[in-house]
Amino acid sequence: MSTLKFDEARLLKVLVAPIISEKATAAAEERGQVAFKVMRDATKPEIKAAVELLFKVEVKSVQVLNQKGKTKRFGGRIGRRDHAKKAFVSLAAGQELNFSGEAA
Repeated sequence: MSTLKFDEARLLKVLVAPIISEKATAAAEERGQVAFKVMRDATKPEIKAAVELLFKVEVKSVQVLNQKGKTKRFGGRIGRRDHAKKAFVSLAAGQELNFSGEAA
């Protein structure tokens, strides 16, 4: 595993939340990818190490995208949602994530 180069405490904070949407579900079914919202300063190697550490799976590749926050209005005031960074993690063949926390 590639967790040796990184601080384990930081790796536990890198993954913010799983993304559950139609697009994420389609990516999981078609390409075996799992989507996560991650910290904005996280790198691909950190994301890979965090997924391998937390879920005990083998990661094949990581693709990231930076999403700009939408501009929204509330009454006469204009605000902006927070920017976000998403990671699409490709798992090795035969691997899958278990979000329930129970060992398989």
